Amino acid sequence: MSLFPRRSWFFVVGLLGVLSVFALTAVAADETDTSGGFENSIGMKFVRIEPGQFEMGSSDGDFDELPVHTVVITKAFNMAATEVTNAQYELFDPGHSRFRGQHGLSKGDDEAVIYVDWNDAAGFCEWLSKKEGKPYRLPTEAEWEYACRAGTATAYSTGEELPKVYHRSQKHVWQEPVHVSLRVGATPPNHWGLYDMHGNVEEWCSDWFGPYEAAEQSGPVGRITGTFKITRGGSHNTTLPYLRSANRMGTLPEDKHWLIGFRVVMGDLPDTPPLPVPPAKCWAADVSSQKFDWSHGSDMKKPYFEGPITYVLRPEHPETVPMYKHNHCPSITWCDNGDLLAVWFSTKSEGGREMTILASRLRAGTTEWELPSEFFKAPDRNMTGSSLFNDGKGTLYHFNGLEADGTWGKLAMTLRTSRDNGASWTHPRLISPEHRHRNQVIDGTSMTKEGYLLQPCDAVHGGDGGTALHISRDGGQTWNEYGHGKPKPEFKEGETGAWIAGIHGGAVQLKDASILAFGRGDAINGHMPMSLSKDMAKTWTYSASEFSTIGGGQRLVIMRLREGPLLFVSFTDNTDLETPLKGMEIKDRAGKKSTVYGLFAAVSYDEGKTWPVRRLMTDDGEARVLAGLGNTGDFTMDRTHAEPRGYMAATQSPDGVIHLISSGLHYRFNLAWIEALMPAE
Repeated sequence: MSLFPRRSWFFVVGLLGVLSVFALTAVAADETDTSGGFENSIGMKFVRIEPGQFEMGSSDGDFDELPVHTVVITKAFNMAATEVTNAQYELFDPGHSRFRGQHGLSKGDDEAVIYVDWNDAAGFCEWLSKKEGKPYRLPTEAEWEYACRAGTATAYSTGEELPKVYHRSQKHVWQEPVHVSLRVGATPPNHWGLYDMHGNVEEWCSDWFGPYEAAEQSGPVGRITGTFKITRGGSHNTTLPYLRSANRMGTLPEDKHWLIGFRVVMGDLPDTPPLPVPPAKCWAADVSSQKFDWSHGSDMKKPYFEGPITYVLRPEHPETVPMYKHNHCPSITWCDNGDLLAVWFSTKSEGGREMTILASRLRAGTTEWELPSEFFKAPDRNMTGSSLFNDGKGTLYHFNGLEADGTWGKLAMTLRTSRDNGASWTHPRLISPEHRHRNQVIDGTSMTKEGYLLQPCDAVHGGDGGTALHISRDGGQTWNEYGHGKPKPEFKEGETGAWIAGIHGGAVQLKDASILAFGRGDAINGHMPMSLSKDMAKTWTYSASEFSTIGGGQRLVIMRLREGPLLFVSFTDNTDLETPLKGMEIKDRAGKKSTVYGLFAAVSYDEGKTWPVRRLMTDDGEARVLAGLGNTGDFTMDRTHAEPRGYMAATQSPDGVIHLISSGLHYRFNLAWIEALMPAE
């Protein structure tokens, strides 16, 4: 039975709010009411929650729900029986009505408001506090879980299972959400009279997200600061485990989408001091601030090659680092202090909410990468796609995707920067805030001669379809996206379009200011597609390159070397094709041709017109088996066989060394090594 059986009440409230907010202020909230609750001036019903204690967290849940610890709720508080509705929220912000019905959701007065960020929710509480002279606020995370459990210690307040009456399309959604009603109070309440605590919409809490402490806590209010704000309760179009009482979710406080709303508490915030910032992760600890002297490296006129060595290492204490089986999609940059910093995603499934971004540092003067630790993670959000970039002027850039849920089809794009060699980062900005295609960050950020930043992003959630290019002309402050409409179903020789042909595209500016790009899939005449733009990415002309197409588990690199030529790194064969490998013919130092297979590097001296110098990415030694990780797995490296698959990323440090990483391995070489060609048999 619904808490609000008459939908017309919300229509009346909304209408009166538009005509005269003052007409609704006759009833004031009574904080001293001991009858079990009250109703405030805008029709919000509250339940009084008495003090008590409970075990917060879960030993059967996610990594961030540990350790389970005792929490004492020291003060009674009044919690709204339901989430804030459209009609109630629009008394505060009438313009928010433009979000009604987006994605086919939350159209009615009595449905939970969505498309509100944390600041919007906090603003509503401030408005309501001034209106009534009472302390309205968002609940703390501990208050929320305590109220949700309502005296239970099971996965849900209903027991170990959530009955179907509470389900609102509780399944994994790749693209458009299933249209369901978000009417509040439409399902049974928990034992304390609170509705919609499992599902309907996620609910903002006041806390910054941070790891739990093992010690007993009284009236906790979370961390003193952080990157992400907590949401609780799960939502429609989400699988059931994310609706558990102990489950923690969160996102940037500036983020808003169709899964998040909020409910309010009336009562003073506990006066408990917040917890301090957690200790620095390994990649951020004891980072040198000294400028590195790059002039003392190897003679770059002589061929140089080292590796490959493994950079994705398993932590000594896996219970402290959320590292999963699948490690993939890397990025790498050099730092002004001589360090290298690499990041990648770690996950069970590429479409999973558990996906996190890990990082490792190779410190100047050392030969082994450090053990990984978490670098960037919104709780229970997919984080597909990262790119690191050093602008050569003291600033590191970190671009990353941020999902609304699982999958990589509805990403927003974030940017943060560092001026201290990656030890600390600015608060992330949503530079492309709408959750959609075109925001899957692809490694390969570059800077044009005009100082423009170029950031490629996939335009589709999988398969063929094209790459968009995001461009900033002011150092990352504002961005324009190039690529409009739907990607072409196919790309043909000589045709023009709005997209880079192929996904996972890489782009580089040529000396005449045009942009050259390559992409995965979308073969043209059986070859990797090549795209050229002479109007700064507004339009592209397509042609077949001289290279093989690549497929799943493979990603290319295109970049300009400090010495001037262009470097292209890819694979001799598309290993997705059910055909025998063809390999590639290359010349050795004696001029003899050999057929080679796998990862190779090519150099162009004429701005991409020809690629006369090619070399297989191998140490030319005896055959040995290496672990490629990611989608690569184990492979044999010898004189004619290199890594067959991998997501490649590269940076060239000021000493001329090219640092190329795949899904698990780190190669170091220079231009002279490529130009020296492979030794003769």
